[in-house]
Amino acid sequence: MGYKILVTNDDGYEAKGLLSLVHALKELKDVEVLVVAPANEKSACGHSLTLTRPLHFVSVDDDFYKLEDGTPADCVYLSLSTLFEEKKPDLLVSGINRGSNMGEDITYSGTAAGAMEGVLHDVPSIAISQVMDFTNPDGDFSLAQKTIKKLVTKIREGSFPLPDREFLNVNIPPEPQEAEIKITYAGYRHYANDSHLHRNPRGEEYHWLGLHPLDFSKREGVKGMSDYEAIEAGYISITPIMLDLSAYKSMDSLKEWL
Repeated sequence: MGYKILVTNDDGYEAKGLLSLVHALKELKDVEVLVVAPANEKSACGHSLTLTRPLHFVSVDDDFYKLEDGTPADCVYLSLSTLFEEKKPDLLVSGINRGSNMGEDITYSGTAAGAMEGVLHDVPSIAISQVMDFTNPDGDFSLAQKTIKKLVTKIREGSFPLPDREFLNVNIPPEPQEAEIKITYAGYRHYANDSHLHRNPRGEEYHWLGLHPLDFSKREGVKGMSDYEAIEAGYISITPIMLDLSAYKSMDSLKEWL
């Protein structure tokens, strides 16, 4: 039996990053790749499941399905319960996302959510994103392809390096060249409330949510390099992400407050 990898993303089943990922994984020996991806782009959908309407798989190709109006978490959840009933996949890879997923953006990310859903079901998982130079809107995923093949090979030859309910969040710098890997923490992202007001031909108002520049700062009291610092310096960033969101350091102060 081959090494089974479940692949999903949040950019949709036709996305260049997803197809680049599948191509790279299939170059590895004795690897079986099964793709279940959203039928439409679901960027920034977070870790959402669809509970108010039915979902169904549509076959696109051999071992390749799109999930009509499904989220990345839907794709993983349904795949594990229907397509992997007898044995779970050996690994889940979510991506390659078109754009970064660093800092608190991880909480918005459908790409990260695919990996979150995987580790909730005890499947080792990786989220991988390509930081984009949007003057090249098509993107170059060659370095991301090399990186995912390196990581998968290392996992197969040894073991997944994280405990339960933790996943690898990988960000690739925008220049398609060889790059050293740095182990990082999730950076401190600065946000603003950016939206754009427009009117349709009938004079009715509508809004587009705006994009923010990548603006980060170091976290106080944290040693090491953030994901953003690594990308800025031209490194590949790998951040171990845990699903336990408890603010342990605040528990005592909260008790005193009460």
